[in-house]
Amino acid sequence: MDLRSVGQPRRSSAKRRAARRLLAGAARSNVTPPLGVSIPGEMFPRQATHIHDELQARSLVLDNGERRIAIVECDAIALGRQPIVRAKRLIRKHTGISHVLIAATHTHEGGPTASVFRSGADPKYLDWLAVRIADSVRRAVNNLRPAQIGWGVGCEGRCVFNRRYFMKPGTIPPDPWGNMTDAVQMNPGYENPNIVKPAGPVDPDLSVVAVRDVEGDPIAILANYTLHYVGGERSGDISADYYGVWADILEREWPRRTAAARPPFVAIMTNGCSGNINNIAVRRTLRQPYPYHQMNKVARRIADESLRVLRRIKWRDWAALAVCETTVKLGVRKPSSREVCDARRVLKQAGAVPDSLEAIYARETVGMANWPDSIEAPMQAIRLGDVGIVAFPGEAFVELGLEVKRESPFPVTFAVDLGNDYLGYIPTVAAHAQGGYETWRARSSFLERDAAPVLVSAALELLKKCR
Repeated sequence: MDLRSVGQPRRSSAKRRAARRLLAGAARSNVTPPLGVSIPGEMFPRQATHIHDELQARSLVLDNGERRIAIVECDAIALGRQPIVRAKRLIRKHTGISHVLIAATHTHEGGPTASVFRSGADPKYLDWLAVRIADSVRRAVNNLRPAQIGWGVGCEGRCVFNRRYFMKPGTIPPDPWGNMTDAVQMNPGYENPNIVKPAGPVDPDLSVVAVRDVEGDPIAILANYTLHYVGGERSGDISADYYGVWADILEREWPRRTAAARPPFVAIMTNGCSGNINNIAVRRTLRQPYPYHQMNKVARRIADESLRVLRRIKWRDWAALAVCETTVKLGVRKPSSREVCDARRVLKQAGAVPDSLEAIYARETVGMANWPDSIEAPMQAIRLGDVGIVAFPGEAFVELGLEVKRESPFPVTFAVDLGNDYLGYIPTVAAHAQGGYETWRARSSFLERDAAPVLVSAALELLKKCR
């Protein structure tokens, strides 16, 4: 593991003392795709027929006189390495900023950014998206002004549920290969009498970093909450899900102190380690009076808690900034030659459109036949004063985030999902033994069984180095 700290060259002590001021800027760029594109996030392809609300790339840039960093959260189900690398190159070219975190919210009603199951990424959209992500950072740099920063942690436990459940013996359906070995089931349905108990914990923390200008007007709020997504939209709608609704509420309700014209305040919600967390309370059936009702309800609850945390924040005129990065080599769970041969036979029998679970996973198996034996996983940690931020390059299980928070040297820690790459689900070792959808080998789940402890160890090393 190549562990390194990255940062702009340190200035002399006298120059650092003279430059101890904090600048902050924020911006958002519209990244809504055109109608007709593929919407990823389901086993079967969907096409966008309506735009319910616009998708955004939301950016925060901080400069403490010693270092300048950028954090970008994009309304997308996931972002692979190619568009992220391109966006970071553009950001560095146009702003000089080399310390950048780019993550996805994981909305399931976003543009064609990921190739999973029968949905495909659109190269033209990804090229354009990389430019728009870079644009949001360039605009945030243009909005830099003297600022104050603060942080805090709230709690909202009513919206989060572990979506994997132990079931009564013999009631779990077979996996895509016909095996009856799964010990848990994802989303077993409302009021299912065969549910025994959840297979894991939840994380109700709502962590917040807030930035305002020296006159008290808001610049940005950067939050972290561990919730996969909410959904409940109309079929074919493009939407930023609850992340966008929450942002709209915060941008409307965090009051300005002056009437002077200011750049727009930007609210940014990062997704926590939510690979096995959702908003489905299976013990009772959800009945929505209209589409988006549950999404708005969840966003309102989280926004209320965010505003409560904001009211308690202690403001600081300066904060230490640091960035540490590493790459970790992880094995890939490749199919055997026998499994590839069996999958080809299944696809031949399925015909032109593989629409059964068996055929869908057979297609995934054949597609992974020539994958490499290992892959490089980027890991990154950022320090914002007393806040540590760690980015996992996939859909990490909640247990990973909880362990990082528990062992972190920082009093406030963000564990950010889907940061700087997309390497599918990152289940715990125990979850791999239990089986279930998140562990079934596919482009959505291919890392080695021991990936989670390796990545957690790397995350904690980076946090300690940033401290």
